[in-house]
Amino acid sequence: MRVKRGVSARAKHKKILNKAKGMQHYRTRSFRLAKQGVIKSLRYSYRDRRNKKRDLRALWITRINNASRELGLSYSQLIAGMKAKNITIDRKMLADLAVNNPKAFEAIVNTVKEKK
Repeated sequence: MRVKRGVSARAKHKKILNKAKGMQHYRTRSFRLAKQGVIKSLRYSYRDRRNKKRDLRALWITRINNASRELGLSYSQLIAGMKAKNITIDRKMLADLAVNNPKAFEAIVNTVKEKK
């Protein structure tokens, strides 16, 4: 007896076409193009989940650098001074302080600036 694939093939196609819903032109209608687009988009999303971490760290460093330079200290001097004084605040928290709580950030910078 031969196996007919109508139901399972339609379900498979429907699943891919639903994932390609936001795409443009024939990628939303043609199964072949939709499948290519979905595979490519999954590859991009995998890659960019890792790149997101890189981009956010760069943003935090930029914010810290700008805020610390306003207070007369460069980013590298601030980080080196924090290590010397055993202040362990990660860059994410430091950037958050620089943006949302400038007085606390200024206190950290002043602590780093103090001589031993």
